[in-house]
Amino acid sequence: LNVVGPHLLKKMSGGGDKKAKKSLYFEKFVGLLEKYPRFFIVSVDNVRSSQMAGVRKSLRGKAEVLMGKNTMMRRAIKSNMHRNPAWEQILPWIRGNIGFVFTDDELTNVRERLAESKVPAPAKVGAIAPSTVVVPKGLTTLEPTKTGFLQALNIASKINRGAVEILTDVLLIEKGDKVGSSEATLLQMLGIMPFSYGLGLIACWDNGCLFDVGVLDLSDDDIAARIGQGISNVAAFSLGL
Repeated sequence: LNVVGPHLLKKMSGGGDKKAKKSLYFEKFVGLLEKYPRFFIVSVDNVRSSQMAGVRKSLRGKAEVLMGKNTMMRRAIKSNMHRNPAWEQILPWIRGNIGFVFTDDELTNVRERLAESKVPAPAKVGAIAPSTVVVPKGLTTLEPTKTGFLQALNIASKINRGAVEILTDVLLIEKGDKVGSSEATLLQMLGIMPFSYGLGLIACWDNGCLFDVGVLDLSDDDIAARIGQGISNVAAFSLGL
């Protein structure tokens, strides 16, 4: 012990703990993939740790959330592909700040729980807008001195009963745009929190099939219409032959 030294011993011990933690993570991740028939791949951008704790609590008994580094997720899947070759479909989706929500319940039920967990948030300067922001027309709580600020943003307004009234609905920020300082300041002055953040659904897994979450919005009528269109195409092709 005297020859090795306490600092080197601590480093060696830490390395062993790190390797053991990776092994446990791989085991847990693969175990969840095998245990549950369904899961969501979710985006966790702008989700705080306290909000994540609330999500886990709301899903207790319904689903299980797993986060982790993308490199570890990919390595866990690649090294265990022999257990289920279909897992290869997951790899292209592991990018960005993502996680997994595993369940044996219906995906639509879990989606409703996740939607309820979203919380309102202000528009921060430099953030990419997740949705379009429209400032509605009408009387505001702004003082008359703020009309010059609105004019700089090309927002038509007038003084009404000692306050500023916006004359028309204003498309302030479009989805995907970067929030500017003037837009963020205006929304703050109006007390508008235009965005809501939570676990964003990216893709779904259901018994070996991975697909976009938009499929969950298809109704029976939508599916019947698509099948009907396909049958009509086959009939027309057959008549042409």
